Amino acid sequence: MYLIENYARLPVRFVRGEGVYLYDDKGKRYLDFLSGIAVCSLGHGDCDLVEAICKQAKKLIHVSNLFENPWQEDLAGELVREFWTRGRVFFCNSGTEANETAIKIARKFWRDRGEDRYRIITFRNGFHGRTYGSLSATAQERFHEGFQPMLDGFDYADLNDIGSVERVLTDKTGAVMLEVIQGEGGVNECDPGFLKDLQNLCRERGILLIVDEVQTGIGRTGYFYGYQGYGIEPDMITLAKGLGGGVPIGAVVVREDLAKALTPGTHGSTFGGNPLACTASLTVVRKVRKLLPHVREVGEYFRKKLEELGAGKVKGKGLLLGLDIGEDCREVVLKALERGLVINCTAGKVLRFLPPLIVEKEHIDQAIEILKGIL
Repeated sequence: MYLIENYARLPVRFVRGEGVYLYDDKGKRYLDFLSGIAVCSLGHGDCDLVEAICKQAKKLIHVSNLFENPWQEDLAGELVREFWTRGRVFFCNSGTEANETAIKIARKFWRDRGEDRYRIITFRNGFHGRTYGSLSATAQERFHEGFQPMLDGFDYADLNDIGSVERVLTDKTGAVMLEVIQGEGGVNECDPGFLKDLQNLCRERGILLIVDEVQTGIGRTGYFYGYQGYGIEPDMITLAKGLGGGVPIGAVVVREDLAKALTPGTHGSTFGGNPLACTASLTVVRKVRKLLPHVREVGEYFRKKLEELGAGKVKGKGLLLGLDIGEDCREVVLKALERGLVINCTAGKVLRFLPPLIVEKEHIDQAIEILKGIL
């Protein structure tokens, strides 16, 4: 063994994928309802995505960000097109990098104005990444264990409780960051009324509103961006996971005036937004845009089927769904895997479902039958 054993790996080796299916090294087929944790938006082996990657790899895989990059310009235009106002984009490689960038922009924005508003409010059970800024923003002690002390500058509130936000608010608060659906925290959805109140509070106090769309973005909830399903207008959003369909890429979309905080030399990324990643992402973004009605339809169908199981509380939106069974769900994940269904357990007791956005009702029926046999 040569790998650091920081992953509790399941005893299966996947060697091939096609559509919504994965195949292991013994030839067994599995229904993939995890998508690499919300990454493989178009499933496995999408012809358009494969062709785009191959063509670009033959031309140019990487070029330094010291030079103009037309692939970034094209992709940024597509992402801003879906944003609620004029914006600018920074490209990186992952969700944690995107959130680190958002944190830096928020702090720099206030420093440039001569104000010491460096503190950021985040929410318990949220998840924003593994690097120190994003880890400190993650209000879950289990992720902090062994890595303390966390970085200063973060205050934790309770989701859907505007009073808890007001209690940690100070004159040094510069931003609020949250997920509209907490994926890693147990598929906990924001109440629309709470989000409206939060946005109003932010605007009254001049506080920046950052929405972490790493898991909810790029069609996962049935909207291009998850926040669009709640009627709010964030100042910044962060993206990754499904953005590249499996090719690593992250992004931050910010209001145009906030983008001025990052001047040359203040932030950067060696690999961020390279030609290969942007080409892959362009294909994903354009195809996902056409899939949104499908995601909403099959997502609602899936939700109803899960509710009919009567095995627990169904949570989430679109194709980001959870089933809270009220007890440890790891054994269910293993039994599902044995029967050819790939899912995962989050927050200890919530079965999380993240199928490719191309999933059909017949695939959902297959998954439900497997779950019936277990639950």
